[in-house]
Amino acid sequence: MEERKITEAESIEIITSMISRTKDRLAKGCGNILLMWGYLSVAVSALIWVLLVTTKNPAVNWLWFLIWLIGGTATPVMAKKMRRKTGSRSYTDRLTSCMWSVVGWAAIASVMLCLGFLLIGGKDSWSMMFAFAFIIVPMAEIMQGLVIKEQSLIAGGSVGLVAGLFTMCCISAHVALVANWFMPLFILAFAAMMIVPGHMLNSKAQRES
Repeated sequence: MEERKITEAESIEIITSMISRTKDRLAKGCGNILLMWGYLSVAVSALIWVLLVTTKNPAVNWLWFLIWLIGGTATPVMAKKMRRKTGSRSYTDRLTSCMWSVVGWAAIASVMLCLGFLLIGGKDSWSMMFAFAFIIVPMAEIMQGLVIKEQSLIAGGSVGLVAGLFTMCCISAHVALVANWFMPLFILAFAAMMIVPGHMLNSKAQRES
């Protein structure tokens, strides 16, 4: 029996339907993950900002690890719960999952390298982590937004990316990332990248449920 060939119009319809289903599933769970990372990052950075201003002790910067420890622990649990609610995953689901997995492994590698520079060479390279948070993370968010055609992710990621490029320019020009102006920038950027899109995705999910 000869197999029926799929026409170009049918192929486009299948792809569009797959993207639509993926977008619906992400809207029902991805918003909570974004909100968790957004509010966690804002809360920890605000705490560090206050402590830096009041104590002048650079050791409080070790509190940045709270973001990775709490977020890295909570994300797999939330993602597993989301998969149980939304059902089987499509190719687009797996693509976005792999993309964020790469971001996670890149974060671990970045931390290990910074620790290596500090412990072996006595060099402080931790400012690189700000560039990571403002370039790699926003680019992954923008790519996810392009894949599922979600404007809030594209816009939020773009704000973070601009903040990252500005931060890279400051680092390259040896401009000190002083807490009094850089911490508000960090907080606003993560609010734009995570909190605003997270609430928008949850709002869409509630309207469609």
